[in-house]
Amino acid sequence: MTPPLALKRLDAKAATFDAELARLLHWDVSEDDGVNRIVRDILDDVRRRGDAAVLEASVRLDRVKARSLADLEVSRAQLDAALAGLPAAEREALEQAAERVRAYHERQKGVSWQYRDDDGNLLGQQVTALDRVGVYVPGGQASYPSSVLMTVVPARVAGVTEIIMTAPTPDDAVNPLVLAAARLAGVDRVVRIGGAQAIAALAYGTESIPKVDKIVGPGGAFVAAAKRMVFGPVGIDMIAGPSEILVIADASSKPEWLALDLFSQAEHDEAAQAILVSADGELLEAVHEAMLELLPKQPRADVIRASLEARGALIKVPDLAAAVSLANRIAPEHLELAVADPERLLPQVRHAGAIFLGHHSPEALGDYVAGPSHVLPTYGTARFSSPLGVYDFEKRSSLIGCSAPGAERLARTASILARSEGLAAHADSAEARISGFDGNRAR
Repeated sequence: MTPPLALKRLDAKAATFDAELARLLHWDVSEDDGVNRIVRDILDDVRRRGDAAVLEASVRLDRVKARSLADLEVSRAQLDAALAGLPAAEREALEQAAERVRAYHERQKGVSWQYRDDDGNLLGQQVTALDRVGVYVPGGQASYPSSVLMTVVPARVAGVTEIIMTAPTPDDAVNPLVLAAARLAGVDRVVRIGGAQAIAALAYGTESIPKVDKIVGPGGAFVAAAKRMVFGPVGIDMIAGPSEILVIADASSKPEWLALDLFSQAEHDEAAQAILVSADGELLEAVHEAMLELLPKQPRADVIRASLEARGALIKVPDLAAAVSLANRIAPEHLELAVADPERLLPQVRHAGAIFLGHHSPEALGDYVAGPSHVLPTYGTARFSSPLGVYDFEKRSSLIGCSAPGAERLARTASILARSEGLAAHADSAEARISGFDGNRAR
């Protein structure tokens, strides 16, 4: 007999709703002092001793058998063999996913532009790709070839010159799908290292691993702490938290589909969050019943149950407008609009990492093959940040090219502002472009 599922029920009309919602959404993002100390020691060691420190940490923590860091580098022949050795169905799936991710991100490429104002001054923006990027791919309890595609392909589309991928292989267990995805996506180098030592190597550089400009990709607590600490000298994409899904549904939804969509995120780990919001109380009950029926059939049923009971919820709201308002308040990583007319609600949605429109757009398709990167902001950061994309691997330089008449006109304004700030050299530099400047302006 299937045990009951202790799933939280919230009602937006209840006087206690705000407090209950706050408890539901709370996730401790405070830094762990113990983790930080370990990570800081590893970072300092790698900065001082380079390859030797990375190798020692990898042998100690991941139990790899290697005499040098060169032993942990994956050769081009090994990447080719991993791709060639895939079963036909898996290779075709990877190739289709890679092509769709590439086609989507081609449309994100930044455009350089310039114009001339009335004085003939040239102004504009020049977009260039980063020179070197490090991609971190988890390889402990789970390996995700899809994450390789979702990080590497946008970087390659942006025109990044060199992409170095690190992926831990505990006990030397190599996932051929990960290597095949790396080969297919166009990674230049793959090194079998992980944890804080991999982040340190990418951030600071070692004898065999060059310093990168930016590090992207998800990881556990030690990787997140390391990325946080190295930010500054090197760029990072984001500090990712547990996976999240919020589904807004109406009476047109199928309860079984909704249950499975919620499961799809809950199965990531016990800290994942899956929330269903609806104005239809009968639908909420039907979804709960579908969960009870379908959960025992899931291979990761224990993880799903733990996630749903700890951080999941069924939330009753007055209407769809209130549902969207609640979604904007939560700013979820994934938002499904499982309603009859999702495009009518879309203009009201302001905060979500990815928005899935309609009953035939489950989040799972976005994780693998739809096209947009599945690396998304979590824990409400969708209020101010965006999915990983081509723009994460580009930078923009401002262009300023003044004509002689334009410089003279602008200099008169600039000098006034500079002197008001007490920066005389700024003013002198501007005034030097004014006709008749005698080098001895009144101070």
